[in-house]
Amino acid sequence: MRCPFCGFLESKVIDSRESKKGLSVRRRRECLSCQRRFTTYEKIEELPYMVVKKDGSRQPFDTQKLLKGLMKACEKRPIPISRLEEIVEELETKLQERPEKEITASEIGQYVMDRLKALDKVAYVRFASVYREFKDVMEFKQELEHLLKER
Repeated sequence: MRCPFCGFLESKVIDSRESKKGLSVRRRRECLSCQRRFTTYEKIEELPYMVVKKDGSRQPFDTQKLLKGLMKACEKRPIPISRLEEIVEELETKLQERPEKEITASEIGQYVMDRLKALDKVAYVRFASVYREFKDVMEFKQELEHLLKER
């Protein structure tokens, strides 16, 4: 590892720790030439997971985009953001366990809707209305009737 201060190529590791989620390793190093200390982060390089959209196009899986959509669906609802982050993290973990590097937008949508349905019915209907592209009030009504039957 090249020292950021003097450019010397050798250093020794003083301390190593995993990050919060275990996705990277933080290393505290000391340059063997100038004895100054610096921190490096080691992360596994992964190919991005691709989302296959309805029109067949592909784009990288974006956890922030998904979290923003969940936040919009849960706006003014008594749901802590930590619960929404858990949903996103669980989906990301599920993706990492899959052998394929692609997932369809419909699989993501269905997973999120299942989680929201158990968490908050209003947030579920809001998310479903955008995800399923409800065209009119009748589609809202049908979804609400379906929810009421499940009770």
